[in-house]
Amino acid sequence: MTPTDRNSHPFLLVFVFAVICVLSAVALVYTKHESRKLFVELEGLTNERDALNIEWGQLQIEQSTWAQHARIEQVATEELSLVRPDATEIFVIESR
Repeated sequence: MTPTDRNSHPFLLVFVFAVICVLSAVALVYTKHESRKLFVELEGLTNERDALNIEWGQLQIEQSTWAQHARIEQVATEELSLVRPDATEIFVIESR
């Protein structure tokens, strides 16, 4: 090795380490940015999930209200003009 080769190796080594440090820093910044972006998306989806759960609960309450026997009987008598048959009009048919 010549004396110039010995002097150029430390510079090349420092240059390679500097490039690696810069690339590492850029990768760190990119990773942090992606992490924050994904966290914001996660928060939005969590809020949407919570809103949908609230709406689902309200729909279940509404469904149970509409399905109550008193409500069904009211619709049958008022809107469909149905009447409850007398006891003498009810026949039980047994099958064997």
